[in-house]
Amino acid sequence: MKFKTRLQVTFFSIILLPLTLMLMVFILIVLYLTNVRQGIGIQEIDYNMIADNMQELVHATDKAYFVLLDQLEKDPLKLEDKEYLERINNEVSRRSTYLIVRKGGDIYYTGNEAAAKRIFPKLPHYGEGQLAEESGYYFNELEKYVKQIDFRFSDGSDGSVFVVTKVNSLISRHLLVDMSIAILLILVFTSIMLTQWIHKSVFSPIDRLNVAMQKIKDGNFDYALQAEGEGEIGELYRNYEDMRLRLKESTEEKKENETRNRELISNISHDLKTPITAIKGYVEGIMDGVADTPEKVDKYVKTIYNKANDMDRLINELTTYSGIDSNRIPYNFHRINVADYFGDCVEEVGLDLDSKNIRLNYSNLVDTDTIVIADPEQMKKVINNIISNSVKYMDKPHGSIDIRILDETDAIRVEIEDNGKGIAQKDLQKIFERFYRTDASRNSAQGGSGIGLSIVKKIIEDHGGYIWATSREGEGTCMHFVLRKYIELQP
Repeated sequence: MKFKTRLQVTFFSIILLPLTLMLMVFILIVLYLTNVRQGIGIQEIDYNMIADNMQELVHATDKAYFVLLDQLEKDPLKLEDKEYLERINNEVSRRSTYLIVRKGGDIYYTGNEAAAKRIFPKLPHYGEGQLAEESGYYFNELEKYVKQIDFRFSDGSDGSVFVVTKVNSLISRHLLVDMSIAILLILVFTSIMLTQWIHKSVFSPIDRLNVAMQKIKDGNFDYALQAEGEGEIGELYRNYEDMRLRLKESTEEKKENETRNRELISNISHDLKTPITAIKGYVEGIMDGVADTPEKVDKYVKTIYNKANDMDRLINELTTYSGIDSNRIPYNFHRINVADYFGDCVEEVGLDLDSKNIRLNYSNLVDTDTIVIADPEQMKKVINNIISNSVKYMDKPHGSIDIRILDETDAIRVEIEDNGKGIAQKDLQKIFERFYRTDASRNSAQGGSGIGLSIVKKIIEDHGGYIWATSREGEGTCMHFVLRKYIELQP
């Protein structure tokens, strides 16, 4: 759930939930009080039968009732004094209570004339007040609670004093207290519920994310977080997972690169040390006079030259590798005629292979006007690296290398095949990885930095082509790479 939706739910919950609960509580209280009233009816009641609100009602009338009852015992004539009655009425009127004094069948005094006319015909007769000495009368339809005191006027007439209390006012006050408590409880309940919901849906996920970020800070990239649905929290969890996986991959790649760089330095150091040692040895032989004939001197010089070329090749590989790592290999693309270009390459490579007793076979099966877009220098590096690999792992006394140019309709395929010792199937998919060498045990005869074929793959892919290898152990290896033809659109 999105934060915006959570805020909307929270906003409406704060308003609607308390209102709904308060309405329910109000209805329950009203039903309860109505049942209490209807259960009482117009009858005599005592304190054990009435609810709490009725007890409050009784207490509101008791003070006036007992004051008048006490006055009746001391001086009954005082109950005829309207000034006295007015004073008593004024004291109890603040509690929604008023007095009615009846003389014979008429109203002698009342503190509320309008209300008295409604209830007066229903008041108990003289002498019935003795039944209500410890209780009173409740008039359901008029919502009045009445207590009665009988006495006689000085002229002998029957008299009664009625203490009348408005029940609805007392119930309203009682209801107000109940509703206040209910509102307080509802607000506390709503607050707790919303707080728990927000804590569970917002703060708990953020706490877990904080723990996960601390793990990342400590270098632990294996602490995963499961995405929690939709919304900002779920998106945040997914972003964390993406970041964690990328950081883990980057860290592992960095460690792997550091290992490979150390291996590269070791390989290059070894491969440079071998020709340098040989050059020093042959130079010392010339200086010490070991090469005492022109033929020996010529042989030593050629060997020194070849070793220097090996060093130059290693340095060039290292330079190219640096360009691959920073993705800054310099390219100078041209339109190249396939037949002419590969014919020149074969002629140049053939001279070197002849000196190593390796036969070179070349066949071109594409049209003479076939053109590709390529960098001549980088493409020559591809061919030289593949052929130097073939020469390096040649184990036959009479080696042979076949170069074939095949037509693939909208592309050309170049195949360079040798009859060397071949590559095991388990190694075939890995030979284009940087620093990978099929023969982990190095020797001075083969050496190799392990980056030659990775450079080849990078150059071919930068030309928009692709490369793969096929091989059979003991029989040889064939390198295949494909380049797209250049087709000039006709107007």
